[in-house]
Amino acid sequence: MATTVRCDDCSYEEAFDSLRRARTAVSEHERSTGHAVAWEIESLAGGVERAGADAGVCGRPECANPDSPLLDRDAARGVDPED
Repeated sequence: MATTVRCDDCSYEEAFDSLRRARTAVSEHERSTGHAVAWEIESLAGGVERAGADAGVCGRPECANPDSPLLDRDAARGVDPED
């Protein structure tokens, strides 16, 4: 995963291999300069992308993949499949 931190108010730009490190850098730069830092995650691990797509992360049920082995919809609804 690559996360790039870029400040629109100065020349600060840095890439991080850890989201935690990127968030720390954003906080430190904003605190020390008063700038608002923009940041983006350029890529995610394949499994993370698949889980997000299967879950329908846009929030609409029609976006979800009902056949995904990553989701247990009965558990999410509080239904015991043994009943």
